[in-house]
Amino acid sequence: MEMKTVNGIEYRIIRLLGKGKGGYSYLAEHEGRQVVLKQIHHEPCDYYTFGNKIEAERNDYKRLLDTGIRIPKMLDIDMENERIVKEYIDGDTISDMVNNDISVEAYLPQVREMAQLAQNAGLNIDYYPTNFIVQNGLLYYIDYECNPYMDEWSFENWGIKYWSKTIDT
Repeated sequence: MEMKTVNGIEYRIIRLLGKGKGGYSYLAEHEGRQVVLKQIHHEPCDYYTFGNKIEAERNDYKRLLDTGIRIPKMLDIDMENERIVKEYIDGDTISDMVNNDISVEAYLPQVREMAQLAQNAGLNIDYYPTNFIVQNGLLYYIDYECNPYMDEWSFENWGIKYWSKTIDT
């Protein structure tokens, strides 16, 4: 049984949820509560340049909170070990739905609202469908990544093409 410690608190790793360009996210458990434990990694990424990833996660979380976009709550951050504990949002990702031929059309108004909130704050979020989970009919942006707004990276100009199999990507 693998364990990871965040600021002196031990979490039992249940399974890998996914690997992104900035880290590995695990479903973990502490005292009967399931959480996501993200371990920052420093593996190369051909298409993205990073500064201090853990600081960026902390700063981006604060920026996103101010926008009103639905995100999981950050429960703890361990700057030294580059680990984050966040609320676990249980549900299907938009990516899972697209891959299983389940229509995501019902969630387009919610992602467009998120896109507008982000743009109003001068930001883009990462619209790739693995970053969105549906729980009880509500769409959550589960990544904390955000960047200064650029029209070419908006949902309508970039993200939407990944929300359907019918559009050539």
